[in-house]
Amino acid sequence: RVRFVTVDMGVSSAGEDMSLTVNGEKITCTPIDVGNPHAVIFTKDADTAPVAGIGSLIERDAAFPGGVNVEFVQVINEKELRMRVWERGSGITMACGTGACASVTAAVKKGFCASDTPVAVRLDGGTLEITVSRNYEITMKGPAETVYEGETEFC
Repeated sequence: RVRFVTVDMGVSSAGEDMSLTVNGEKITCTPIDVGNPHAVIFTKDADTAPVAGIGSLIERDAAFPGGVNVEFVQVINEKELRMRVWERGSGITMACGTGACASVTAAVKKGFCASDTPVAVRLDGGTLEITVSRNYEITMKGPAETVYEGETEFC
């Protein structure tokens, strides 16, 4: 059974855009912290973005000494984003809740989306609804389903 859950994700912080050189190409990203670090890259087409090629290199870039999650984000309109992600230590994943939060934070900071307005973030694994307030407080709403129930005895 699928139900929808709303979660308070805390407060994010958005840094100033950074220019990185990756494979001789200049890449602009917006650093976002939502409790873990993200580098959000806005692109014309998230589906064809070089997530594996560039994401893996940015993950280990000297600008992010502890590593970083890298989001490739296409602005569909002010209430919808398309995002693909390279997660540090994991590679390409189907979804990333903090990555969706970071993407909307960056979109609000850059004026692509309005604060205090739900934004649908379409990920490979489904869609999340993210709202970022004027103070960068984030709420995330998305589907949740039980995949296992069990009992265990402890020694």
